Amino acid sequence: MNQEKFKRRDFIGLVSKTSILGLAISPLATLADSTVPESKDSLPAEGHTFLTQPYLQHPGTDGMTIMWITARDAYSWVEYQEKGGTTKKAHAVTDGMVDANDRLHKVSLQELKPGTIYTYKVYAKEILSYEPYKITYGETIESSTYEFTTLALNPAEVSLLIMNDIHDRPQSIPQLMALNGNDPYDFVFFNGDIFDYQTDENQIIKNMINPCTTAFASTKPFMYVRGNHETRGKFARQLPAYFHNLDGGQYFSFTRGPVHFIALDTGEDKEDNHPVYAGLIDFDTYRKKQAIWLETQLKSKAYKKAKFKVVIMHIPHYHSGDGHGTLHCREVFGPLFNKYKIDLMICGHTHTYKVHPPEEGHQFPIIIGGGPKDGKRTLIKLKANERKLHLSMLADNGQEVGNYELSR
Repeated sequence: MNQEKFKRRDFIGLVSKTSILGLAISPLATLADSTVPESKDSLPAEGHTFLTQPYLQHPGTDGMTIMWITARDAYSWVEYQEKGGTTKKAHAVTDGMVDANDRLHKVSLQELKPGTIYTYKVYAKEILSYEPYKITYGETIESSTYEFTTLALNPAEVSLLIMNDIHDRPQSIPQLMALNGNDPYDFVFFNGDIFDYQTDENQIIKNMINPCTTAFASTKPFMYVRGNHETRGKFARQLPAYFHNLDGGQYFSFTRGPVHFIALDTGEDKEDNHPVYAGLIDFDTYRKKQAIWLETQLKSKAYKKAKFKVVIMHIPHYHSGDGHGTLHCREVFGPLFNKYKIDLMICGHTHTYKVHPPEEGHQFPIIIGGGPKDGKRTLIKLKANERKLHLSMLADNGQEVGNYELSR
């Protein structure tokens, strides 16, 4: 896809001197977890514009989180409504203070109805001056109108799309999404190494968020776990602020329909004492901490009750060489996967797509998605109902290059 399409003017929306009087404000919607660390590497403020369309995060049966970025500091909010219902307003509140005077915006809507379509717009009122006892506002801009659907209660089925190892090739996101055609899906999952390393905010906008909103992300949510490349570069520590994972962390678990998912952050594949990191990483301790958390998830009622158990993580602990990250994941995670009998693992990292059936060492299949180059890229489609889980892996030419099926 021609990247000239991703120009900023495509995301500006309509500028208006909008009055917010008379809107019904949903109090509980404003009290969602809303802490957003301030960006440390600002873009030049070329007028009060949207740098991204809104993108959906943290989907739930009764909530949805909406994020977006502006070129200048602003006070922001969301206006939303159930189709045919009353328009409500929600903004983010942290410790009694409404979030404002920032460019990275996050509003979590609450008390929504399950399985219901909502329409929404995002707004940003520029803050020209923020003095101790006087705040001066500028123009208010608004986005186009979008819609999303909350998750149904106890759905019988789940469907998702998985991408990995994009490596700063933004055109790959809409191209791979197009392979899905018109098949329905609930959400998209990015399984690490979407970037080569972290440089600044503009890289995140240009190479991930804007391609996502163009393809799907203003109407369908996505989730994200880091790969080893996202731990590198001067902006790596700011990266988590641009996403809102379930549980608010870099690893998490969730149940959708008959499937219980566990998403792990496998960290860096190099040793912690590697000289390129100058003593500034400690992923061995981090993975050990995750292993303790992992066992609590594997013992949980949600895990035991699920028809299918799926782990998603970037570095596979087998079939990815003998690097330190691979071997340490094998040491701290591997015995738990076998002991508690996971059904399926989905990984990336190797840039070589492959379906590895169960064998000695891993008593479950490991599916590895492809790499960033043309002819190596893949889209993984996973669908499950109460009786069957089916995974299909498509190459970037549309040909199926792998599949796996589990039955109950």
